[in-house]
Amino acid sequence: MSLPREQRAAAIRAAIEAALAPTALEIEDESHRHAGHAGAKDGRGHFRVAVVSAAFAGLAPIARHRAVYAAVGELMTTDIHALAISARTPEEA
Repeated sequence: MSLPREQRAAAIRAAIEAALAPTALEIEDESHRHAGHAGAKDGRGHFRVAVVSAAFAGLAPIARHRAVYAAVGELMTTDIHALAISARTPEEA
């Protein structure tokens, strides 16, 4: 079951913070840019996240993205249709 639209960014933030202990985290709801898009029909949102975490040290970009997807977990099936990810270590930030 999906969350009310206004609670989604907070749920994403809580999930990423719990899993990756980021030193910086920005979340942007871009759902309004996708109105009328086929993927928006089911009501799930489009989000962009920029995550800075020491947990990404030594990981290839694809592994970093997988870590973010794992962090948001079930939200990908209930509340998120698309997730654009920037994942960097503190040294890269």
